Amino acid sequence: MEERQPYGSVTAKTLRDLAELVGPRNVSGDPEKLAAYSHDEVPSASLPEATLAQALVFPESTEHVSLVMAYADRHRIPVTPRGAGTGLSGGAVPACGGILLSFEKMNRILDLDRENLTVTVEPGVVTAEINRAAAKHRLLYAGDPCSGDASFIGGNVAENAGGNKVIKYGATGAQVLGLEAVLADGSVTWFGGKRRKDVTGYDFVHLLAGSEGTLAVITKIILRLLPLPKHTTDLLAPFGSVEEALGFVPRIVIEAGLLPASVELLDRRAVEVAMRYLNAKLPEPDAAAHLLIQLEGNDPEVLADEVEKVGDLCLAHGARQVYVADNRTARDKLWKARKAVPEAIVAFHSRYAKEDVVVPTGSVPTLMVALEEVDRAWGVEHIAYGHVGDGNMHVTLLPPEGPEGPEKLREARHDLYRRVAALGGTLSGEHGIGLKRRDDTPLFLDEAQLALIRRVKAAFDPKGILNPRKIVPGN
Repeated sequence: MEERQPYGSVTAKTLRDLAELVGPRNVSGDPEKLAAYSHDEVPSASLPEATLAQALVFPESTEHVSLVMAYADRHRIPVTPRGAGTGLSGGAVPACGGILLSFEKMNRILDLDRENLTVTVEPGVVTAEINRAAAKHRLLYAGDPCSGDASFIGGNVAENAGGNKVIKYGATGAQVLGLEAVLADGSVTWFGGKRRKDVTGYDFVHLLAGSEGTLAVITKIILRLLPLPKHTTDLLAPFGSVEEALGFVPRIVIEAGLLPASVELLDRRAVEVAMRYLNAKLPEPDAAAHLLIQLEGNDPEVLADEVEKVGDLCLAHGARQVYVADNRTARDKLWKARKAVPEAIVAFHSRYAKEDVVVPTGSVPTLMVALEEVDRAWGVEHIAYGHVGDGNMHVTLLPPEGPEGPEKLREARHDLYRRVAALGGTLSGEHGIGLKRRDDTPLFLDEAQLALIRRVKAAFDPKGILNPRKIVPGN
């Protein structure tokens, strides 16, 4: 790979130049602000290559982004795009200083097109706002990350965020029809549009979805909308063993013939930490695992029959009880517990590794056995929860106390990765690679693919200024 020249420096003149381009109110070199924006939700100890941004820019328009990128390209200054900072990979954390683009001022819903069933938004829109805007028209934006009340849609697209409803609707990328993007040299282009079919040229839309800001800066997003189901019911089923819970999951499709909107698993430790954090209770708190199953429909009688069918199947396959939440208050209580788990872990543990592994759905039971083996091998504990319906498990590893804890945690992580790879799984299902997992990608991607990723990066970004040193080594 051709050796690149050193990056340009950010100086007082750089800050003045940027202020002329986008206005003084949209540029900051204040050290406190730079520190506040130069991190995400990953503990700093897990990102040894993280650096502080040297200039913070708040673009208000695509033109602003274009001007900043053209300037950065001329002076070879690295640029890191950032959304709300809710990421779990270090993807929006600068690795080479430079300029950090924060999109909180580009936060408008530009167009909700009922005829074409699309919504066009800027990247700084909070994801839940899109859901609320669509619901007013009895429409659904199906992207549903657990961080939706805080995360920005631009970050969701950049990471190809998953969430609770992937089993039925797909991840964020499946909802994206078109993107306006600013390339590394400041050029502005559109990929895709409001069309449902498009095989003219390469599918750059879905190349950018999940590219973590390394190929282009996304400035507008066209999302597909769907009819909003009229009725929703959630079932909570506690099981005496994790194996029984996991064994039941495929029965929903195979025996009931139904495609649920969500199937989430919480192991005993996940329930315990969430209940402690919320000062609340779930039924059967001593159960080894709880399944949270969501069904949707338009006919209340048909939905009631489906709920009964799934509930009976749960009991037939080992569930202790089945609790039905068929009103908003009861449903919100269950989902509040599920969504509280990651926050609770941070509240009660100072050292942890939040992992985002994914395996073929039929291999999830084997993954859970492997987790127990990792615990015993390295003296760690784990909390497991997540999207068991699509094979994406959020596994938090907790190290033992004492000075050997950090090293044990590192070894346990790598052991987990090796076991996931052996199961035909991969490193991340939705949180992304970023800085945190970059050096582990060769375990999952062969050299031919790593080299191809680097060539694609170089084609989009010849000077290597867009979110450098992310995703794969040498990028």
